[in-house]
Amino acid sequence: MDNTVVEGLVFVYNAQSGIANALLDSAHKMLSPKTYDCGLCAITHGVMGENRKWKDFRRSWGVSMEFLHSDEFSKKYPDYIASQNKWPKVFVSMNGALFSFLDRDEIVQMQGQEDLILAIRQKYQVITAEGGPTV
Repeated sequence: MDNTVVEGLVFVYNAQSGIANALLDSAHKMLSPKTYDCGLCAITHGVMGENRKWKDFRRSWGVSMEFLHSDEFSKKYPDYIASQNKWPKVFVSMNGALFSFLDRDEIVQMQGQEDLILAIRQKYQVITAEGGPTV
């Protein structure tokens, strides 16, 4: 019998927290979207806030999701800061530990909200069917 418990997903944006940073990020997205360095932010948020399709998915899916800026993540999860963590990134929290779920390379290849939602659903289904991520 498998005792794996999936607590949820932890999303880490390649951005710093705070209102000033949020304003700078919004301006960057408007003025130079091709050079904006947070593919996850670009998919989940527009200039004026969270994208509707993403927001609807997040609210209705039924899996816990935590959203952190990179500085917030490093404070909350100091043991997971290592050179291999390139932001943005999504982790799955299982049995009190974090495992890579979607990495930066996967996220930057996504074309929009639909790609992110599909990837989350597919990977989550594999993890829960197999009883945990492959490390």
